[in-house]
Amino acid sequence: MVIEKFEDIISWQKSKSLTVELYKILDGNKDNNFKWQILRASVSIMNNIAEGFERKTNKEFTQFLYVAKGSAAEVRSMLYLALELKYITDEQYNKLFNEVIIISKLISNFIKTL
Repeated sequence: MVIEKFEDIISWQKSKSLTVELYKILDGNKDNNFKWQILRASVSIMNNIAEGFERKTNKEFTQFLYVAKGSAAEVRSMLYLALELKYITDEQYNKLFNEVIIISKLISNFIKTL
């Protein structure tokens, strides 16, 4: 299957959903430094997938996918803090953490195909 636009990439779709979910969950959070850091990292996942795809070379795309994977790790790291600081519930943590793990695996598998 040939992917014609970045919106068709499953890891981009899932990272967009993750970002929207984080925005909704953290909407009322008053710790702006924390909130904006995790949101920036989440947005970075989807944006690096999109930007890398538009570069049109596998070498550049791969580099951007590795950056996206790093941003996914940053989101995971911050989810630990969010849970310990009680910014999110155990249920939210488990759901978000599993989503970001899936995104990381999808990105890793995508890199292998390039």
